[in-house]
Amino acid sequence: MKRTLTLIAVLVVAGCATLQQFAALRQVAFSLAGVQNGALAGVPLTRIAAYRDLGVRDVARLALAVARKDVPLDVQLNVRADNPADNQATATMVKLAWTLLLDDKETVSGVLDTTVALPSGQVVAIPLKVRVNLVDFFGGSAEDLLDLAAGLAGLNADPTRITLRATPTINTPLGPIAYPIPVTIAVKTVGGG
Repeated sequence: MKRTLTLIAVLVVAGCATLQQFAALRQVAFSLAGVQNGALAGVPLTRIAAYRDLGVRDVARLALAVARKDVPLDVQLNVRADNPADNQATATMVKLAWTLLLDDKETVSGVLDTTVALPSGQVVAIPLKVRVNLVDFFGGSAEDLLDLAAGLAGLNADPTRITLRATPTINTPLGPIAYPIPVTIAVKTVGGG
């Protein structure tokens, strides 16, 4: 009988701690802080706002990539997690399953398997490296794909809408538990300026 009561007490305490972790994560506001380190088929986007900015080698590289139907866009999305000061608990995220949408079109999915502590009253940056073959989802010419990539990097006047859907998993005394439903943690339109 004493063991049973002890077990029940442990489960109640663990259950309360689990609910506190869920409540802590629920109060964390996620947003997209920016996009950086963009490259399209190995061509860095930092100096390119339009197709006319490409050198001969870059044009040849992109044309070959389009011909092969392999035009990888590599970027780092900087996700911002803001745990408000009035949230008394630190949420510990152990995994983040995500899906990237570009201009409202679902592209690639992945999982970030990194433990991230989200202390109350602090903003934490979560770098998320993404690779998407633009031909698989958008097609078009090298110029069209470059315009899309440059818009994503915020380098040209054509805006690109970025949406990131995610399912965080938090650590609890009962083990890792995934958020019950996916949440949209980042929506941003870049470019257009």
